[in-house]
Amino acid sequence: MSPFFVMSLLFGLTFGQTASLCAPSEYTIHVEKRECAYCLAINTTICAGFCMTRDSNGKKLLLKSALSQNVCTYKEMLYQTALIPGCPHHTIPYYSYPVAVSCKCGKCNTDYSDCVRDRVRTNYCTKPQKLC
Repeated sequence: MSPFFVMSLLFGLTFGQTASLCAPSEYTIHVEKRECAYCLAINTTICAGFCMTRDSNGKKLLLKSALSQNVCTYKEMLYQTALIPGCPHHTIPYYSYPVAVSCKCGKCNTDYSDCVRDRVRTNYCTKPQKLC
């Protein structure tokens, strides 16, 4: 093998192990309440991207903790609150949502993340839409 090929291979393996493409990404959430007249489209940021994952062939020989897969999840986040328009006075017209400030590759924490990918698209409006 040529020295250039070997160096390229080593560089690719080294860089590929350390570089994850996990970062805040723009996302639109559609929010509506049954009592309110409008659906609110909220622009926010979520954590999205690629994280290195290894799945061992010897699953029976390893502890379950060694088989966990990394996901792109929140490192730092904050919550913002939006007002849903067209709500009657007896309804609480506020909706709080997360905003990703920074992201990391790590274990999925079900306290604040949905660790299962939905197969059905549910992020849409059934009522007239207002932008936030």
